[in-house]
Amino acid sequence: MSVDSLKNAWNVADLRKKIGYTLLMFLIFRIGAHIPTPFIDRELLNQMFGSGAMMNFMDTISGGSFKSLSVFALSITPYITASIILQLLTIVIPTLERLSKEGDFGRKKITQYTRYSTVALGFIQAFGLTYGIRAAVNVASPAMKWPTYLLIALVLTAGTAFLMWLGEAITEKGIGNGISLIIFAGIVSRVPSALASLWEMLRVGEINALSIIGLLIIVVFITAGVIYVQEGQRRVTVQYAKRVVGRRVYGGQSSHIPLKVNQAGVIPVIFAMSLLAFPQTIASWTPTSGFARFVNTWFSMNGSITSIPYLLLYGALILFFTYFYTSITFNPVDVADNLKKYGGFIPGLRPGRPTAEYLTKVLNRITLAGGLFLALIAVLPTLVIGLTGLKNIYFGGTSLLIVVGVALDTMKQIESQLMSRHYQGFMK
Repeated sequence: MSVDSLKNAWNVADLRKKIGYTLLMFLIFRIGAHIPTPFIDRELLNQMFGSGAMMNFMDTISGGSFKSLSVFALSITPYITASIILQLLTIVIPTLERLSKEGDFGRKKITQYTRYSTVALGFIQAFGLTYGIRAAVNVASPAMKWPTYLLIALVLTAGTAFLMWLGEAITEKGIGNGISLIIFAGIVSRVPSALASLWEMLRVGEINALSIIGLLIIVVFITAGVIYVQEGQRRVTVQYAKRVVGRRVYGGQSSHIPLKVNQAGVIPVIFAMSLLAFPQTIASWTPTSGFARFVNTWFSMNGSITSIPYLLLYGALILFFTYFYTSITFNPVDVADNLKKYGGFIPGLRPGRPTAEYLTKVLNRITLAGGLFLALIAVLPTLVIGLTGLKNIYFGGTSLLIVVGVALDTMKQIESQLMSRHYQGFMK
C-alpha cells in the first residue's frame, strides 16, 4: 500500500472515522498500560523478573505492562489461549462443530464461549502470577492476605477482559483485525525504549558497532522475507465449462484459485508463544522448585546452547499451528464442491474428489514451506541475537514477524475498503 493510498483512505470520511477510532483505542491501551496494580512494589518486582528473553518478550507484547504489573500485565494472551482451546474443541466436539457451520449465529455463540473462557483463564493465570510474586510485594501486613491475592487477580483479569473488548471494538468499528492490532501496538510502543537501551549499551561499550550492524541486517532480512512470503501464492488454474441458459452462453473462461504460501499469517507465531508462556507462568508459582529450575534452564530464550530445546519446541509448535489454522480457514473439499456446482474444473482432473485431493496435496506442500519459513524467522534471530550479546534487547524475529505481518494485513484491509468505495475510479 503506497503513501498515496493512505492519503486517499484518510480523505474518505468513513475510513477516516475508522482510523481515528482505532487510534483512540490505541491511546486508551497505552494509558491503561501505565495504571499500576495495587499492593505491588515495582522495584522488588523488577528484581524478581530480571531480564530474561522470555520476560522481555512478554513485556514487549504487553507494551511494557508485564514487568511493571500494570492492569494490562496479562495482555491479550488469555484470549488467544481460549481461542486455541475452542478451535481444538471444535474439531473433537460435534456440538461445537455444528455451531461453527451455522453461519453468524454459530460464530457468535463460539465467540461468547471464547469470552467466558478468556475470563476464566485470565483469572487462573492472574491468581497464579500473583501467588508467584508474593515475595516481591510490599503491603502493610507482614504477609499478603488471601483477600489481597484475590483483589490483584481480579484487577488483572479485568484488564484482560477490557483488552478483549478493546480488540473486538477495533474489529467492529475500527479498521479490523483488532486482537492482532493490540499486540502490534504493544510491540511498537516498546521500540523507542529498545533503541534507547541499544544506544546506552553501545555508549558504555557493552556491545560494539558490528553487533548493531548484524542486528540491522537481521531486521532487514526478516522484513523482506516476511513480505515476500506473505505475498507469495500458488495459482491453480480453473476452467469453467460453457453453459447455455435461454439465449445466453455462460462460462468458458479461465480463472485461478490463489493459494497463499502462508495462509495462516502470523497467527501460528502468536499461538505458539501463548502456549509456551504457560510453563514459565507455572514455574513462577514455585521459583525454587525442581520444575522451575528445569524450565528456566532448558526452556528459556537465553541465546545459549541450553535454549535449543525451547527453540526446537517453539519451531515445532509454529509448524503445527500453521497446518492447523490453514485447515480451518481453507477446506479443499468445500472448494472442490463449489467448483463442481458452478461448472468449474482443474484441467486434467475430474471434478469432485480428485480435485479435492489435488488441492490438499498442493496446499500441504506450500503450507510446509510457509510454516518452515515462519519457524526459521522466529527461532534463528533469537539465538543469533543472544549469542551476539544483545540479551537485554528483545526485538528479534518473533516481534518483527508479528509487526510486519499485522501491518501487511491491516494495509490490505484498508486498501480493500478503499477500493470498495471507489471501485468505479479503480476500474477506469
